[in-house]
Amino acid sequence: MRLAAIDIGTNSVHMIVVQVRPDFSFEVIDREKEMVRLGAGGLDGKQLTREAMTAALQALSKFERLAKSHQVDEILAVATSATREAENGGAFLKAIERKTGVRPRIITGTEEARLIHLAAVYGVDTPKAAVVIDIGGGSVEITLGSGREVKFARSFKIGVIRLTEHFVESDPISDREEKKMTRFIGEQVDRYIDHIVAAGYDRVIGTSGTIVSLGTVATAIDRDAAPEEVRNLRVPAKSLRRVRKMAVEMNLEERLHMPGQDPRRADLMVAGAVLLDALLKKLDADEITLCDLALREGVVLDYIHRHRRDIARVDRYPDVRKRSVIELAERCSWEGDHSRQVATLALALFDQTRRVHGLGDKEREWLELASYLHDIGNHISYKGHHRHSYYLIKNGNLRGFEPEEIEIIALLARYHRRATPKTDHDLITDLDRDSRKTVEVLSAFLRLAETLDRSRHGVVKGLEVRERLGALRVKVQAVGDAELEMWAAHRQAEVLEEALDRKIRMEKVPYRQSAGRRLRARASKPVNTELTHQKLPRNAQRVR
Repeated sequence: MRLAAIDIGTNSVHMIVVQVRPDFSFEVIDREKEMVRLGAGGLDGKQLTREAMTAALQALSKFERLAKSHQVDEILAVATSATREAENGGAFLKAIERKTGVRPRIITGTEEARLIHLAAVYGVDTPKAAVVIDIGGGSVEITLGSGREVKFARSFKIGVIRLTEHFVESDPISDREEKKMTRFIGEQVDRYIDHIVAAGYDRVIGTSGTIVSLGTVATAIDRDAAPEEVRNLRVPAKSLRRVRKMAVEMNLEERLHMPGQDPRRADLMVAGAVLLDALLKKLDADEITLCDLALREGVVLDYIHRHRRDIARVDRYPDVRKRSVIELAERCSWEGDHSRQVATLALALFDQTRRVHGLGDKEREWLELASYLHDIGNHISYKGHHRHSYYLIKNGNLRGFEPEEIEIIALLARYHRRATPKTDHDLITDLDRDSRKTVEVLSAFLRLAETLDRSRHGVVKGLEVRERLGALRVKVQAVGDAELEMWAAHRQAEVLEEALDRKIRMEKVPYRQSAGRRLRARASKPVNTELTHQKLPRNAQRVR
């Protein structure tokens, strides 16, 4: 499975595209980030500015196209502090969906903290209790937990954009402004951090761009070179304290030229340095371990944890179209064995009459998928279930299909029993001539295949179709009592005769295992259009 996770933050918008491995871990195969400053001027219940929303929408449109280019199965998007606080946050989310089709969900500060913790402990080995700190533009998340188990999780409205807007009035910052900021931070977090210290912890992990950027600058100063890798990099608290002292004494131009500096973060660096240093002091921490995984990775991990069954289905059905059909079938409590048997029989008839009907692989796929879904209307009621199947397919949110394809698949299910497709039917009149003929032929195959598993016991094991003197002779290879199947098939053969313009003769012949071996060997050779012979796999026991 491939997933895209988007974090619509206060300072920036991030996206990662990941490939989920069979062991339910994941690897990042692409990533993108835009510094849009969505929360600038729009925190504390104010409105998001038009400029910030426009920049965010442009970034999200690009992200959505990138995600689709990777053929992701799901786009998971969450919005945090800026959007959840803004007066027009709801309107912004609607604009995102309208412009990109992406449907973000607003998460609470506590949920944001939990997801960040999941990411941090995934990226950093934490056999014992760890404190995780994430500094964003609008909020700071602080958690304490062992592995995935989170004991404490809180979000505080002390992000770097918020602190900068509230306290930084000069450049460089004045002593008075710095002291006011430090005092405010303490008022927000002191009691909570006292609980963490009392509970005890083994290490502190720092996530987010602000902390990673500060750690990079501190390491570059210590080593006279920026680190090549930041994940799991341990940065002494005293080095970060030195960075704070330097940052508050510099103006923006000077901060831009600090070693290892990310120029996009230089204007918010003072608030970030003061905040991180204050938190480490209150925790009495000697160092912090950097982690480049954050909320977006936490969103992925949470999805994987909650959707293991879906992920296993993706491994089984890598094609998004077939997987989408199976998901709809399972939601409607399908009879899987029967539907798969009908699909196998229908495809056998299709393959062995290609020279007659002239349809291709695209139509073959429609027949297979309609066979899986033809009976899902039973989920509503057996009476009229063919009509219910049509409705469920049309409204089943099938992915990867053009609207015309969904219509044809739904029509095949509609006409697998009772009425046959006629040109005066309301459902057929909007189709062009070729599509009407396709529905006529494929629904006839499906109708006959359905009757060949009338008892639901899988007694038909193979089909052999021969064309001779303008007629089709169908040998039905069966085990046990197949009288019900043959009786039903003879009743429906007339519909296929009309669709193919050929007489059809059907007869039951015994199924022999040795014949099955010969058929498998023959299947590896080029297909003879005059005669093809297919064995139908089935989970029933073989007769010896």
